[in-house]
Amino acid sequence: MSISENKEENKLEVREIEMNIYAAALAAGRAAMAAYLEAIDDALSESRDVKQYRDKGKRRTVLKTVMGEVEFSRRVYATVDEDGRKEHVYLLDEALGIDTPGKISPMLSELVATAACESTYRETARQASELTGQTISHQTAWTITQEAGGRVRAREEVLAKQARHSNGIGRLKSRILYEEADGIWLKLQGRDRKTCGPSKEMKAAIAYSGVRQNGNRRNLADKVACAGFDEVRSFTARKEGVIASVYDVDEIELRVQGGDGANWIPASKYEAAVYQLDPFHRNKAIREYVNDPELRKVMTDLLYAKDIDLLLSVIEASVNSTIEPEEQENRRRLLTYFSKNRDGLVPYNRRGEKIPSVNEGLKPARCGSMESNVFTLIGNRMKGRRACWSIRGADNLAALLCLKHTGRLSAVLRGLGPIVPADAEPVPLGFSPGNVPKRVGKGYNGFKHAAIPDMPCIKELVGMKPFASISLAF
Repeated sequence: MSISENKEENKLEVREIEMNIYAAALAAGRAAMAAYLEAIDDALSESRDVKQYRDKGKRRTVLKTVMGEVEFSRRVYATVDEDGRKEHVYLLDEALGIDTPGKISPMLSELVATAACESTYRETARQASELTGQTISHQTAWTITQEAGGRVRAREEVLAKQARHSNGIGRLKSRILYEEADGIWLKLQGRDRKTCGPSKEMKAAIAYSGVRQNGNRRNLADKVACAGFDEVRSFTARKEGVIASVYDVDEIELRVQGGDGANWIPASKYEAAVYQLDPFHRNKAIREYVNDPELRKVMTDLLYAKDIDLLLSVIEASVNSTIEPEEQENRRRLLTYFSKNRDGLVPYNRRGEKIPSVNEGLKPARCGSMESNVFTLIGNRMKGRRACWSIRGADNLAALLCLKHTGRLSAVLRGLGPIVPADAEPVPLGFSPGNVPKRVGKGYNGFKHAAIPDMPCIKELVGMKPFASISLAF
């Protein structure tokens, strides 16, 4: 045997070593978590009201976590509800906030919901399965995402109601607020396709306090976002709720609102609000509707000279200056578009009016960021790739995407509590102790299938210590 063949035979695979140690660390974590949960259950048993909760023995269950499926035992208690009916409860499940079927840890739910904002549900399931060492189907990934998105939208409805009654919870102070809105068309599927047609426009809006310059990069400061297929009134209410959840709206002296002139972008109800036509769409209209380069320059010069009356007169006169029917129609469209948005043709900062200062460290914005933001928020994940959506499914995912791309997804999901699959079958109440299953939930026994190797480095890695030394506080 040659030296090279001998080296190849004795070659160490770093990937295999890494995977073995990672699997061992996950197994150690599952064992540690199972022991810790059972220790909490013991503490709850000792501190419970023995007259109210009668111990009926232990039952095994499985909790899906980022370390895999943790199987553990906890006690079931017989008690009486407010109506005098007998029922059986798990005090540990109630204390942990997982007293529902389909037990999934908050960290795993957050991991799946966050991953679904970047990848398809099938790819999300594959990544989560590889990371956690368990099997998560794309249907489970979809279910978790829909449940999380549905809760976020319900939260937005609450915020909208609070904003309507001037009870917003926002504390961020800014004398000026920039708002922009745009739409993006998404393909529909199933019943929604039959009802609404092959596609439908999703509305999207952002608000921010100014621009923060980081070297060559410009970031929108304190950005919030909202998106959905809602009708105008409902969407506007949700947008105001989202804004009021971050900003102290009573401190806002000027709201600069930018849009492309769409009918669903209504004028603000606030007196201290000004509207401006999005510069991108404004300039694009001249390029698309006018084929004469010299005439384009004349119109652009008048636009920047703020001579709107003369600009509209030139456009109107140009309609009859060409004999091409198509070009005449285009110029009529331009005249209609500019006439409709006459008050927004001049940017807010060039109107000669007093403008409140932005917060320290920020620069004033020009309100031309929506075109890129609508792609970042919605288009990059939901448009293209032959993707089709139901209205409810798209709304739920869009709610998560808006939080994800404004840096608030993790905090909001933690505040919503554990996410459980909506299609899980509830455990019936009032069953007798003899009918309480010895084991609840699905999954493998983590202790048998993933034993912890007797490796000191692994025990040091997970920081294991005697559980008798762990203090439990309730």
